[in-house]
Amino acid sequence: MNDTAPPASSSRLGKLGSLKTLWPFVRRHAALFSAWLLALAVSSTATLSLPMAVKQMIDHGFSGGSQINRAFGLLLVVAIVLALATAARFFFVSLLGEKVVADLRGRLYAHLIGLDAGFHDRTRSGELVSRLSADSELLRSVIGSTMSVALRSVVTVVGSMVMLFVTSPRLAMYSLIGIPLAVLPIVLGARQLQKISRASQDRVADANALASETLGAVRTVQAHAREPYERGRFEQALKVSVATARRRISTQAFVTAIAIMLVFGAIVAVLWSGAHDVIDGRMSAGTLGQFVLYALIGGGSVGALAEVWNELQRASGGMGRIAELLEETPQITAPAHPSPLPSPLRGQIRFEHVRFHYPQRPDQPALDDFNLEVAPGETVALVGPSGAGKSTVLSMLLRFHDPDSGSVKLDGIDLRQLDPAQLRQSIALVPQQPALFAASAADNIRYGRLEASDEQIHAAARSAEADDFLRQLPQGYDSDLGERGARLSGGQQQRIAIARTLLKDAPVLLLDEATSALDAQSERAVQQALERLMAGRTTLVIAHRLATVLKADRIVVMDHGRIVAQGTHAELLAQDGLYAELARLQFID
Repeated sequence: MNDTAPPASSSRLGKLGSLKTLWPFVRRHAALFSAWLLALAVSSTATLSLPMAVKQMIDHGFSGGSQINRAFGLLLVVAIVLALATAARFFFVSLLGEKVVADLRGRLYAHLIGLDAGFHDRTRSGELVSRLSADSELLRSVIGSTMSVALRSVVTVVGSMVMLFVTSPRLAMYSLIGIPLAVLPIVLGARQLQKISRASQDRVADANALASETLGAVRTVQAHAREPYERGRFEQALKVSVATARRRISTQAFVTAIAIMLVFGAIVAVLWSGAHDVIDGRMSAGTLGQFVLYALIGGGSVGALAEVWNELQRASGGMGRIAELLEETPQITAPAHPSPLPSPLRGQIRFEHVRFHYPQRPDQPALDDFNLEVAPGETVALVGPSGAGKSTVLSMLLRFHDPDSGSVKLDGIDLRQLDPAQLRQSIALVPQQPALFAASAADNIRYGRLEASDEQIHAAARSAEADDFLRQLPQGYDSDLGERGARLSGGQQQRIAIARTLLKDAPVLLLDEATSALDAQSERAVQQALERLMAGRTTLVIAHRLATVLKADRIVVMDHGRIVAQGTHAELLAQDGLYAELARLQFID
């Protein structure tokens, strides 16, 4: 989607002007938009013609002869045109709303998955889902209904006013009194309504985020028997959401009631004067009927505009929230002219005086003057206590974060000079907690290389010791694994993730203790598969088990973001330092 809106300035976010962000998405469907405008013009013309047909019916429809047929025939034709045009208008604008919101969701989703890890670290995924769903649904209503009602009401208000003057200029002048009176409460209540609408959407997002978080950890909730506690939290979030919505609804109802009372109060006063004109013979009954209908159409349209304005204020809050997300710019981006990676890639890794703080912990460096060089094809195990910075090293290499100072290089090229997508294609990661999708086993493995054939997928599964249990599933490799692979054991999930990594066959491997969830028999087979895969490839391993440590060419001991020792297992044990303590506690039973 290249045809996108320019980012709204922060001063306009949440204001009605933020709805302008929708226009480029509407413009992509110019044919639908034009068809809707044409249907709107025809239906509005038919609506404004209806009072004239009624006038003909009242003045001539009871006089007998051919005039009665002509009067009622004209009324029927107007009604048919109005019905068909209204149906066409509804069809075109509803379809337009569906397509525009689909485009908007697609762009927002593509934008969100392209944002850097820092953004996702500080933002709740449930809130993002709420903006993708609840706020987008609100905009669907705006385009599919509110926008149509707004434009139709504007047209009919203007047309009614013109026809009121054509029908009776004197009475039309009186009816103008009601228009500014009706607009006044709308304008005065707009700012307050916009603030409450934005707050209402935020509270809905809070409730959605809480539900998403709890459902994602439902086994933990049930294991601690905390269902009543979580129900209470969610009910409290819903109460806050409903209370905020009640304020919005009350304000909206008050503004609408005042506007309609003022408009129709003015109309009643004008009609009272018109009734005297009919009695005194200065106006025919049909003309007064025509005037009454135009006044009702105009007054009803002004009332509809009051409601539409309230809905637009509410939608502007949702669009403002979406615009804020679209304004977010990733901190990790490809340079204008990225350096190409060498082919073939040797896999030399070098950290030079790297210092890095997570934004959430600015006072505590995750890496502090970190220096490490890994030769091509070397296997280095990272060990250390929790919080030592081991996982940060892998994140920096994947360029999920950039260093505050210093540099990270691959084959002598600073990672900031590379396209992150190309860099990550050359690195395979097996996390300690495997990330599986609610898809088939084959699709989960194929995620490592989308163009892989079924035979390549089966070969990777065999190497990862996953083939046997996958074939025993009801549909074999086509079996759905459930959300986050919930239908598999922890060890089976890990073997699927290892199969995915084997299939990717990248020159650099990052293993966050890839065998930690396997039983002894499977671990031996997978270790053999990983050893074959690691041969000739640069490998960084976060190690928690002795078997992994012993297979490494070099062991790097980390503490507080620094390297405190490095060497072989025997050398580090002989030093009787931090590694020896970790080995006694963690590696050696």
